[in-house]
Amino acid sequence: MSVTGKPTHRLSFEEVPSENGTLPEIKKGTDADAADMTRMGKKQVLRREFRFISIVGFICILQSTWEGALLSNDQSLYNGGLAGTVWTFIVTWIFTLCMIASMAELASMAPTAGGQYHWVSEFAPPSLEKPLSYMVGWSSWLGWVSGIPSCAQFLAYQVEGLVLINNPDANLGALWQIGLLLFAFLFVTFGFNIFLSHKLPLAEGIILVLHVLAFFAYLIVFWVMADVGSAKNVFTEFSNGGGWSSQGVSCLVGLVTPIWCFIGPDAGAHMSEELRDASRVLPKAMMWATFINGALGCVMIISFCFAAGDNLDGILNTGTGIPVVQLLYNVTNSKAGTSVLIVVLLILQYFSAITTIASSSRQTWAFARDRGFPFSEWLSRVDPRWDVPVNSLLLCLAVSLILGAINFGSETALDAIMSVSNSALLFSYIMCIGCVRLKRWRGQPLLPRRFDLGRWGAPLNDAALAFLIVAFIFSFFPEDVNPDAPDMNWAIVIWGAMWVLAGAYYYFGGSKKYVSPGSLVKNM
Repeated sequence: MSVTGKPTHRLSFEEVPSENGTLPEIKKGTDADAADMTRMGKKQVLRREFRFISIVGFICILQSTWEGALLSNDQSLYNGGLAGTVWTFIVTWIFTLCMIASMAELASMAPTAGGQYHWVSEFAPPSLEKPLSYMVGWSSWLGWVSGIPSCAQFLAYQVEGLVLINNPDANLGALWQIGLLLFAFLFVTFGFNIFLSHKLPLAEGIILVLHVLAFFAYLIVFWVMADVGSAKNVFTEFSNGGGWSSQGVSCLVGLVTPIWCFIGPDAGAHMSEELRDASRVLPKAMMWATFINGALGCVMIISFCFAAGDNLDGILNTGTGIPVVQLLYNVTNSKAGTSVLIVVLLILQYFSAITTIASSSRQTWAFARDRGFPFSEWLSRVDPRWDVPVNSLLLCLAVSLILGAINFGSETALDAIMSVSNSALLFSYIMCIGCVRLKRWRGQPLLPRRFDLGRWGAPLNDAALAFLIVAFIFSFFPEDVNPDAPDMNWAIVIWGAMWVLAGAYYYFGGSKKYVSPGSLVKNM
């Protein structure tokens, strides 16, 4: 079906509530949910099974902030050192809170799986809302889908580290081996999202408990068993491994680590059509999840840096491939103890990958529902047997396999894919917060909302935008000043390829098919 105007109704088999015209109980939300969906011109298709604790768990596990601080800190340690890693992490947390407060207010006004591109459509100037929302829809989609192979690759590296710490002579670590492990994790995590998706809310609540308990287990190991370094080294000793013009620039290049640890707070928004009383619960969940994760992450990264002490070079150059694996072995002097701790981390990261896939598929499905992709009718179908967008999941799997295949030919592929995910999502955050800030600057009224920033709205928007713009620019920088071709940050190439594809589709008919969400909104 080609949509060329402002439809009053969208027909597909999955949108029919039931034979008697009422929604099944599992899909019913509150009166506020129904009012929000009616105002946005959307039909309730997915089950509203998430509650406050489960959606907090979903966001916390997806971000995996303290886990990410342990697994991805090699880049900030290289460009920043111990002190740079600590201070950029703390600063990123502070500005992420400004960003998430801004986005939580948007989510309260329009709790939809579309997230950023929908918000841009509602708040951008009328003459620009359609092309801008289209751009943000593609950018947000790329950010989410490119995060999936990154999660799978971290899982592959953890398996590699687990094997090598127990058998240092094992013939493991070749690019093709990591690539095959990555593919295996992709198939397993996507399988969970298709066949066990109805168990996801329960799983998130359980894994949230493990998320907190494992944090204290790691903390005890670092605090009790490690020969800690000096506070001077941790808080004042910087490093400029990339040879940049100043230490400040080096730390900004190393921002990729803390940004990766905090990226994805919009995940809850993409699950909002599966959350009961979304306009009230979602903003609180987004704020609480980011606050909790940030606090745990700051304590963990500081503890890691103290435990690393004077042996930073040895940890960074470990044969296990992951600094934290080597540090745990150095601290515990036990292969069994190290293995148990890494397995726990592996479980947490496995569920982080599952939540990333869930959020990615909902973003894909929502954008297809608004006809933003080729073959949108097929992608927007929701099989009533599963009540999940299986076709959108299959597209995410296909793209993840393509991006993951880069690992067969490049040792720096993970850095590029992480940078793509960071930059694409950062761009979408800039656009949606920028649009609502423009309305505030013009004195135009905002939508009714149950989470209101009040007089703090403008300064919080400004602080978030200032940080996001800087972070976006430096997400394209390579680690070193004069890199060889294999060590370049190829994120800009993937980013550019996405814009070519999106632009070509828009030019050759997509502009007539795409229905900006703002055109469906009803005045109530």
